[in-house]
Amino acid sequence: MKIFRIFSFLIFSGLLTGCTAENATKTLRLGHGLDISHSVHKAMVKMGEDLNERSGGRLKLEIYPSQQLGTERECLELLQIGSLDMTKVSVGVLENFAPKMKVLGLPFLFRDRQHSFDVLDGPIGKLLLNEGEKFWLKGLGYYDAGSRSFYTKNKPIEKPSDLEGQKIRVMESATAVEMVKALGGSPTPISWGELYTSLQQGVVDGAENNPPSFYLSRHYEVCKYYSLDEHTVLPDILLIGTQAWKKLSEQEQQWLNASVRESIKYQRVLWAEAEEEALREVQKAGVQISRPDKSLFAEKVKGIFEGYKQDAEIYPLIKQIQETN
Repeated sequence: MKIFRIFSFLIFSGLLTGCTAENATKTLRLGHGLDISHSVHKAMVKMGEDLNERSGGRLKLEIYPSQQLGTERECLELLQIGSLDMTKVSVGVLENFAPKMKVLGLPFLFRDRQHSFDVLDGPIGKLLLNEGEKFWLKGLGYYDAGSRSFYTKNKPIEKPSDLEGQKIRVMESATAVEMVKALGGSPTPISWGELYTSLQQGVVDGAENNPPSFYLSRHYEVCKYYSLDEHTVLPDILLIGTQAWKKLSEQEQQWLNASVRESIKYQRVLWAEAEEEALREVQKAGVQISRPDKSLFAEKVKGIFEGYKQDAEIYPLIKQIQETN
């Protein structure tokens, strides 16, 4: 059924692209996997409104949320072949297409949220945005996705040894897999859309994600323990396919970049509010929230950083990020 849906969209998008060349209005199609109540989706809606206003209606955004066009990986593949214009994915998923991105998924890399903003908004972040262009994926900016922590069904994760024997869902990310292994757990890659059922049926014992995703996915209905170890500060990244980008005039590219910047500012405000609401609401629903000693977890994953010492591309990035003030 999913294959038919995507195939149908490919046919439709081809027809839509054919019409665009003849009309004054261009429409960019953006597919993503988040619920419409998520701060990132709301920021995208604002971006579309802003883009429409800036361009005087000549450049518009059409948004397909909630995995209507497939998983994050499938949307990336649609961008690569030019059948979808834009998408939002976690940086953790993008590392399969742009290897340098894996640096952002390293656990306990950032000192705090402001440190992550300084890196992403600065030269390192801009460098990484361009990393995917040789794979037909151009980065436009980063949305705040907070810190990722463990949530589980049967017991809280207070120390790394609590992960032993626990099957933990991770993204399709080699870095995430390596991290959970280093902490003693059993990493299990599962798509986001299949996770609720997988938790219910015991395919996995838990997962890791930020508070709004834990709340909006309703995973708190199954997992009653949320341990805020905040192991990774992994942003979302907004991408446009290079084919779609090259079809835009220089003026249209400027309109899009300006609208993206405004949506990122807006989303960061929404995100801070969403985090507070999520933690408050899951507690009301009976979730036990704990704040374990992060140093215990950070110590267990030091070997991951040591493993990159011989990597001439990643290790210098690690040092630059750590030295960013």
